[in-house]
Amino acid sequence: MNFDFLNIDVQNFINDQLDQKITKLALQKNPFPNIDWKTIIEQIESKTKAKEKLPTWFSTTNIVYPPKISVEQTSSEATALHKSNLISGTSLIDLTGGLGVDDFYFAKKFQKVVHCEINPKLSAITAHNFKQLKATNIECKTGDSQNILSTIDQTWDWIYIDPSRRNKSKGKVFMLKDCLPNVPENIDLYFTKSNSILIKTAPLLDITAGLTELKNVKIIHIIALNNEVKELLWELHKEYIGHVFIKTVNITKNKEEKFDLPENDSQPSYGLPEEFLYEPNSAIMKSGGFDAVSSAYNLNKLHPNSHLYTNTELIDFPGRRFKINKQLNYSKLEIKKHLVNQKTNITTRNFPETVENIRKKWKIKEGGNTYCFFTTDINNDKIVLICSKI
Repeated sequence: MNFDFLNIDVQNFINDQLDQKITKLALQKNPFPNIDWKTIIEQIESKTKAKEKLPTWFSTTNIVYPPKISVEQTSSEATALHKSNLISGTSLIDLTGGLGVDDFYFAKKFQKVVHCEINPKLSAITAHNFKQLKATNIECKTGDSQNILSTIDQTWDWIYIDPSRRNKSKGKVFMLKDCLPNVPENIDLYFTKSNSILIKTAPLLDITAGLTELKNVKIIHIIALNNEVKELLWELHKEYIGHVFIKTVNITKNKEEKFDLPENDSQPSYGLPEEFLYEPNSAIMKSGGFDAVSSAYNLNKLHPNSHLYTNTELIDFPGRRFKINKQLNYSKLEIKKHLVNQKTNITTRNFPETVENIRKKWKIKEGGNTYCFFTTDINNDKIVLICSKI
């Protein structure tokens, strides 16, 4: 492919225009008439998107960026790094390579990585970028990964797949059979080529639904980044039959909050609000391991469906922690006295009204350093907890 926009003058121009409004830039005159203006705009837009998500790509010279949708859909470096620490071996084949962020990090743990991409342009871009990144043990192959997998006379330590939803499935319930490649349909083929398969899916996929479509699932990893669930990882091992382990992690700037659901059912304890309040991170919320949290951290749940926890002594916890300053009954008198026209952050848990309705109804402004939880306690009373974040 012709990457003529890698000219140093064009690259300097691109770097000078980062974070500029694309709609405004598009109306300007092209300062490089011999180079397609639309392509330059595309590079500016995609590189801007990559600044926080792909810092290694962003800081490396002569990187070529695909359209911004490919940057938006790719794994972040933070999640790719975590993923690479979950598996290891000699060889891995990625059937849905894309921009190759996951493969770049897999290549640090595997001697050989094969990147398959059906889109010739994206495959060429990724191969070029791997050279700039000095990822010399990754081989890029262009074409249908099913054909590539079938024609290579080799078995692999791991197969990695990140299936994409077919356009016609938009708006429908997210099922793996509606994705490309169709993993449930091809699982037997994959197991002839590897004993271990790692599948990445969007958090939209229901865990129970995924388990009905897949077999030999051993571990499900739920990965959140800055308290937003980004992906589910499904570890499949040939002929494995047994308990499915669920492991959660919330990756933040300073640490990884990890919580693994126990193999056996947990018995929670319940109680009324005490001195401190705890809200699990989004990865734990996705896992459904609410009873396990109560048991593991010796915390009382406020209600079976509220998923908020309390105790009298502050502990380390995988989520947000708050000091309860005041408890109100959810009544007109109490709300008017303490919250009307005040500025506060509102969260609802097991409560019949939405945040938007509460703000509008009681004229509560958004923001500030106060946090209010509208919830239901173990006595089925509607309460409001006014807190400060720890």
